[in-house]
Amino acid sequence: MTREQNYWLMKSEPDVFSIQDLSACRVTGWDGVRNYQARNYLRDGIKVGDGVLFYYSNTRPSGIAGLAEVVRSGYPDDTAFDPNDLHFDPKSDPAKPTWYRVDLKFVKAFPSVIPIQALRKTPGLQKMVLFRNGRLSVQPVSKKEWEIILRLCGKRKNPTAPKPESPR
Repeated sequence: MTREQNYWLMKSEPDVFSIQDLSACRVTGWDGVRNYQARNYLRDGIKVGDGVLFYYSNTRPSGIAGLAEVVRSGYPDDTAFDPNDLHFDPKSDPAKPTWYRVDLKFVKAFPSVIPIQALRKTPGLQKMVLFRNGRLSVQPVSKKEWEIILRLCGKRKNPTAPKPESPR
């Protein structure tokens, strides 16, 4: 039985890690998340092949900057065990990790950020978790919301699917 693809919104501050940074490294671990609800999504919910809206927070304008895809499901976030790392957590035990991460692959940077104000005004997006729990750094997005956002960008429905070959 094939698992249905899920969709997520993950937040980053562009001066810390931008969509251009993801484009440059192509694949990265999404580490440093220190919220239990977001951790649960990383550990239990997010799977290989899931789509990700790359969201800029704490900037003007805040909004969606591009797309990524999950290439590795949840695994322990080793930054929690490193006392020299910004995300070190002395209470986290490698034998029973508290914090998790996933690996993301760059898919697409949007020509411009889709501002949160535009998202709020878009029919069909009013119930997004983003508007109910805006501080959550990793959050689910419904398939309908995903498709609406891709239409806002003029993208096809599944940007991670191979493009059809052009006729010769």
